[in-house]
Amino acid sequence: MRTIKAALITTPNTPFQIVEAELMPPQRGEVQVKIAASGVCHSDWHIMTGDTQHPMPCVAGHEGAGVVVAVGEGVTHIHEGDHVTLSWTPDCGTCFYCQNGQPNLCETYTEPIWRGVMLDGTPRLYWQGEPVYHYCGLGTFGEYVTVPEQSCVVIKKDIPLDVAALVGCAVATGVGAALYTSQVEPGQSVVVYGAGGVGLNVIQGAALAGATTIIAVDTNESKMAIARTFGATHTLMSDTHTVAAIRKLTGGRGADHVFESVGLARLQEEGLEATRPGGTLTLVGLSPMGTATNLPGAVLTRTEKTVRGSYYGSVSPKRDFPRFLDMYQAGRLKLDELISKKYPLEQINEAYADMLSGTVARGVIVFE
Repeated sequence: MRTIKAALITTPNTPFQIVEAELMPPQRGEVQVKIAASGVCHSDWHIMTGDTQHPMPCVAGHEGAGVVVAVGEGVTHIHEGDHVTLSWTPDCGTCFYCQNGQPNLCETYTEPIWRGVMLDGTPRLYWQGEPVYHYCGLGTFGEYVTVPEQSCVVIKKDIPLDVAALVGCAVATGVGAALYTSQVEPGQSVVVYGAGGVGLNVIQGAALAGATTIIAVDTNESKMAIARTFGATHTLMSDTHTVAAIRKLTGGRGADHVFESVGLARLQEEGLEATRPGGTLTLVGLSPMGTATNLPGAVLTRTEKTVRGSYYGSVSPKRDFPRFLDMYQAGRLKLDELISKKYPLEQINEAYADMLSGTVARGVIVFE
């Protein structure tokens, strides 16, 4: 067992507490990673508020990168000393979805990952003698993690690990939604509701795809300049006139593609209004469990609008993480610019306060 420092959630609506937990060594098919950096993502906050129901106590964190320190029996593709970005959608390669080009929907790992355990149904973390669950099968708000081999994507050692961490969620989710889920085409118009970490990556994904009109919508004035840095051609403050303003910028019709990256029903509904007939609304943001969205069937039928969900940007992590990092090294993806502030683990509650205030694009927890 290895004693590690970790940020623990014991019950919803209570702050993270920094504790010493016990981490088991990797079992068969598993890998242990020393975490270098972990992104501060809104999805982890949903665990804190109870909007996402998850076994407790829990170590959150699902956007991480680090160095492999141990491998279990049967591990063949990962070695000690490898630098890895972690994926919260490990794929088995053999199930129905993996065989049909949708590894992000792998049915082998989905159930145990959402129960916070490994494939054998048990966690690898303990605190005060009791089990602790790993959010997304990772728990990157700990100094070390034990994870399935399939959660590790080996990357080049000359890539900064704080940058590599962001590829594991915000970049994959946002860029992938534009390039893969919705397949934005050159010359098209795009609207992105929410200019946080994921929304900014949808924006730069749309720019990469060649969209000529990219409209960022947010409630925070400070996000407007950041959105333009990532490729937005227009920025709008979210208010009662937003849809009219979008139509004015898109020939009176609405946008070819609208992305909702916040996870709010009212924005999803507004996004449908902002979508042109024959266009596509893509839901990227994670809504609270149990909530519903009213999307009128008559409108969908008569206008042939398409509504799509995007889970992890429809990416294949083993293919796309290295691809995105190559694009970063070639100067085509802005990743350094995403990191607004770095925090030690002890300041994780401050990091989330900054995220909720909208003063950062992406905060990152860094470990020594």
